[in-house]
Parts: sequence; C-alpha cells; structure tokens
Amino acid sequence: MNKENQKIIYDTIIIGSGAGGLAAGICLARAGQTVLILEQHDVPGGWCHSFYLKGYRFTPGVHYIGLLQDGESTNDLYKGLGIANDIAFFRMNPKAYEHCWIGDKRIDMPAGYDNINKILGDQFPEEKKGIASYLKLASDVHHELQLIPKVKGFWAHLTIPFRTKNMGKYSIFSLHKVIKKHIKNTLLQAVLNIQIGDHGLPPSRTSFPLHAAVMGHYSSGGFYPMGGGGALVKAMTRAFKKHGGKIKTSEKVTKILLEGGRKKRAIGIELQNGEQIFSKQIISNADPGKTFLDLVGKSNISSKLSKRLAKTKYSCTSLMLFLTVDMDVKKAGLDSGNIWMMQHEDLDTLFKETQKTDILEGKEFPGMFISCTTLKDPISYDGKYHTIEAITYINYEPFRKFKNEGELKSEAYLQFKERLTDKMITTLEKVLPGVRDKIVQKELGTPITNEYYINSTNGCVYGTEKSMWQIGPFAYKSKSEIENLYLCGASVLSHGVAGAGFSGVETAAKILNCTQDDLIKPDPDQHIRIYEAEDDTEYPEWMKKKIQVKKDRLAAGVGGFPEL
Repeated sequence: MNKENQKIIYDTIIIGSGAGGLAAGICLARAGQTVLILEQHDVPGGWCHSFYLKGYRFTPGVHYIGLLQDGESTNDLYKGLGIANDIAFFRMNPKAYEHCWIGDKRIDMPAGYDNINKILGDQFPEEKKGIASYLKLASDVHHELQLIPKVKGFWAHLTIPFRTKNMGKYSIFSLHKVIKKHIKNTLLQAVLNIQIGDHGLPPSRTSFPLHAAVMGHYSSGGFYPMGGGGALVKAMTRAFKKHGGKIKTSEKVTKILLEGGRKKRAIGIELQNGEQIFSKQIISNADPGKTFLDLVGKSNISSKLSKRLAKTKYSCTSLMLFLTVDMDVKKAGLDSGNIWMMQHEDLDTLFKETQKTDILEGKEFPGMFISCTTLKDPISYDGKYHTIEAITYINYEPFRKFKNEGELKSEAYLQFKERLTDKMITTLEKVLPGVRDKIVQKELGTPITNEYYINSTNGCVYGTEKSMWQIGPFAYKSKSEIENLYLCGASVLSHGVAGAGFSGVETAAKILNCTQDDLIKPDPDQHIRIYEAEDDTEYPEWMKKKIQVKKDRLAAGVGGFPEL
C-alpha cells in the first residue's frame, strides 16, 4: 500500500451538498460507507438552501416540486431516502398552480392533464382535438422516460425500443416543431410551453422529450415544502448523519488529488487551507467545468474530454429579487400559484430579448416568474408581511467585468445592481401595482451571487444547457474517465430539485454496483404529509397554533419589523 492509501480516512468524499450530493451521501452512508460531504457555503443545500433577511425566509432554487402524491416518483424518492416522515408540503392552488400572463391575456393552468384538457378546450374550442392529442403525447413520452431506469435484465433491455417508441420517435424533434403539428393558435402554444422557464431554453431549441418530462413532473400540480427548501436540506442532512455521514460547511475544495500516469486515479481532495483528505472515491456535485477544469486541471484530462468541455454550453443565468412587503397581496390578486409573465406570445423571440447584453435597455424585463412564498407556505406568514421572489433570466456577459471582485464589491457593481433592482420592481408592478411603496426590505441576487454561493459556471441555474445534444445519452455520465471520480447533480441525469436528487441516487448506485430501485425501495413506514395552501380547514392543531404564535409575536413587537 502506497503512502497515499495509508492516509485514507473515508470511503467517499462528496464535493458540494446540493440535492444530488446529499442524496448520494444518504445512500452510501446507509450502505455502510464512511462518507464526508464538503460544502464551501456556510450552510448546506446548494440551490435548495434557505436564507433569512431580518427573520424572513427565502429560498433561491426551490419554487415548486411535482409528483409528490402516493405512487409518484418524487414521493417514492423521498420515502426511499428515508426522509418522508420529516418533511411536509403544501399543495399550491390546484385550479391554477400556474398563472399565465401573456401580453394582456390571463390563462390559468390547473393540476391534472384532464383538467388542463377541459379548461383549455373550453377557452380554445377550435383546438380541442389538438390539445387532447398533444397532452396524450406529452404524457406518453414522460411515462416512457420514467420506465428506462426501471428496466432490468437482458431481455427487458431488448424491449426498450418497443416500450419507448414515442420517446425514440420524437427525441430528435424540437418542442416548437412538435407543438406546431398539434396546436395552431400561437397564444395556446405559449400557454402549453410556459414551463420552458423550468429548463431555460426557447421552444425552437428545446428537445420535445425534455419539455414533456417537465410537464409530466408537474402533471399533478405544484407543491411547496413547508419551511422552504431549507426544510428539505434539514431532513436530508439529518438522514445522512443518522447513518454516520459527516458534513462540513465553509470548507472550499480547491483540488482533486490524483495519482497514476496516463490512467489517472482520484485519491482525495485538497482544501483552501492546504489540508489534504484522502478517500477511495470522490463525487463532485459541481458542474463539469468546475470539476474538470478547476479541480482536476486541464492537464490531467484527455484531449477528448478537453474538447468536449470547450464545446459545452451552460444554462442561462438569472436575477432574483427577494422582497418583504407590507401589502395585502391576496387582495391584489395573488394566491399560492406561480405567475409566469411574458410580454408577448412568441417565446423564441422573447428568449432572445432576455439574452441581450444591454440589460438596462428598456423600462421592464420581457419576462418574469413571480411567487409569493408566504402564500405557498402559510405557516410562514405572520399576518402582516409577505415574502415575494421574482426571477428573470438574463445574459451573463454584463457581469463578467465584476467576476473577480470577491466579497468587497465595487461602487460600479453596487450601482449597476441598484439600477437592475429598480427595473425588476418596475416589471413586478405590472402584477402588483403600487408594490414599490410597500417594500420593507429588498435584496437582489445576480449571476455574481450565484457564482459566489453556488460556485456554478457563469452563475448558470440549471447546470449544462438542456439542448438536444447535451441531455439524455449525450449528457455527462456519473462515472468519469478518471478512475474513482464520479459526478452528480443537474448536469448529469436531470435538473431541478427531484432530478438532482435522482442523479445522486444513480451515482451511488454506480459506486455500489446496484440499481436506483435497489437504493430507494418503498418503505411502508414513510409518509409525506400534504396540506392545502388555499384551505386551512384541515390543518392540524399544532400548525394552527404555530401560525397564531407567529402572529401574536409580531403583534407584541417580538421580531418582524417596526410599524411603518
């Protein structure tokens, strides 16, 4: 045994504590491995973490989650990870979990394909046949995609082409091309394509199966975790530690240690303070660029991988506006549903408009996602102040000059940020007139914020761009060309909270030489609690008391803001 191997402390070290890293950690620790998760931020969770501004909670990367009812895939994931009993969700408005504001038109998207079919069919009677056929195709493709990880055995694999005929047929077609064959009305096309914001690409560049997967994920509606994304992180870290896992925050990994000649082997990591920790395997929850170029080093990878990395495109970046407002937002028309506000129905053109390099041009942003988290998570509402999260996608280039400023930001950056904040608020006022005068506190997250806290390439929000040649069989694999180095997260199997979680399970399965299903077997003792965000009549007494205590504390002047 060489010198390095004598220093092995852990079976696996995981770099990054996003949903993928935490899911992998739970599976490996439960299988008996010694596992260490290292997180550069001062709290775990990656995009799923929550933060507080003067006592009011925000979550940058969790806005809704789908397929949480019994028998559905995300429900099975959380039960299989052993965290279901520790989490609860609020069902967002089932009649309109998505509100589509397109130009001056207002169309609601209900939960359930049958309900969508009826609601949209009534509003677009001339498109009834096309709506039904399009929704059936999207549902079939999503179902086929979910079958693939469950296929076991030689003969079963031979039948994959027959089990996934729709997915195979449409895998090379764009969303734009497929929907045009079924739907002629351009407004209706935009409504059915509104969830492009959940993968960050316009219809002409989106693979139809990818969009079908997103639609399928929310086919039963949207759900928001009680306690925000931080509650998910808390449940996952608790499960990880219960099985003996160890997690360290404020520990930035600067290098993946290697040994060997042409065939490199990962043997450990080096921290920013110079400390080296050795392990049998390394999992990187960072994106491929950060992993191979920054941590491994270009000189240590093959020319093939180097060329691939040079061609790899990353998803768009964002501005995120976090507000606490003293306003009756329900009276203003908000509920627990999301609002997707687009200036017009040509989503391809609109996407191009979001990617202009002069992002200060114009008074408003062309599109915005708006969410009131105190209506999604009623237990967080204190009876007076609401929290709002508003997001728009932008081009990274205007921020490149601020990239290496560190914690001490320049006056130029702060002024730029203030002007962008003002433009975000002006855009938000299209939905909430007068909100500018009701703001109690505000904070804007920029691509620089994303890079600093999440360590994502160019502040990208979905890892690698989800274009046709970077997903599915063309995505980065969990097992890398470097022996004992694995990947997980949004750039590997799938993106989003659930997708990243499944990627972690898949990577753990590769290491343990088993299948996903082996690691997340159904547990009859695990149950996810689901409550209605729009109806408090079924809330248990403990929840009602907690809500009342929060209101009483504010009325008594304990916490919250002083009267304005």
